[in-house]
Amino acid sequence: MKRLLFLTVGLLAGFVVQSQNFELVDRQESYFGGFNQLIRIPLKVKNNTEKAQFYVIRKAKSDLLENQKGYFCLDSKCLEHSVNEFSKKVEPGETINLYYTVESGMQQAVNNFKFEIFPKGLPAEQVEHNVIVTIDEHQHSVYQSREITINDVYPNPVQDQAIIDYKIHGDGLKAKIIVHNVLGRAMAEYELPSNDTRIKMIVDDFAPGVYFYTVYLNNSGVLTRKIMVRK
Repeated sequence: MKRLLFLTVGLLAGFVVQSQNFELVDRQESYFGGFNQLIRIPLKVKNNTEKAQFYVIRKAKSDLLENQKGYFCLDSKCLEHSVNEFSKKVEPGETINLYYTVESGMQQAVNNFKFEIFPKGLPAEQVEHNVIVTIDEHQHSVYQSREITINDVYPNPVQDQAIIDYKIHGDGLKAKIIVHNVLGRAMAEYELPSNDTRIKMIVDDFAPGVYFYTVYLNNSGVLTRKIMVRK
């Protein structure tokens, strides 16, 4: 009996150590979006060990529709949608800025994803991350997390100024929106103070055409949307 108890405790201790080797930062299980939207699922792996380690992030399951696409993006560089597995060397204490980006398409859907994360060569230490993405034509909030809810810009198209409503749910979040043209040039930048719930985008000096705005949370882009300027 004592031997069995010792073995059980030993296995439990081993599990705890393994679970502390790395962690998923900004982990969230559900996302909501509208049509023609880019939804970014954070897969930020932090190395909690004292030595560099390769980590494997694998998309084990997804049920995207024909008009949808999904692909891994590291910072601003995205891989082909046919790539289902990503591996990256992570230094001690470092966190990789990896996302899985979903192009929502033009159809209502509930997409299910399963990601598997583990140190390279150690699949027994695998952690599963299951995510649900809900796409709804009438979804007013274009991004929703534990930290912030952001509604879509209106009016769109816009002539002189547009409005974005938002709500920050916690303290310590640094949020901003950058508007850029089709060439990627930044045209305007707006901070999202935690003590406010609305910003006004001033575009009266913009030339007519297509622009994009990107939402940044703690300097990481999480959402990009299109805005039309007409005169």
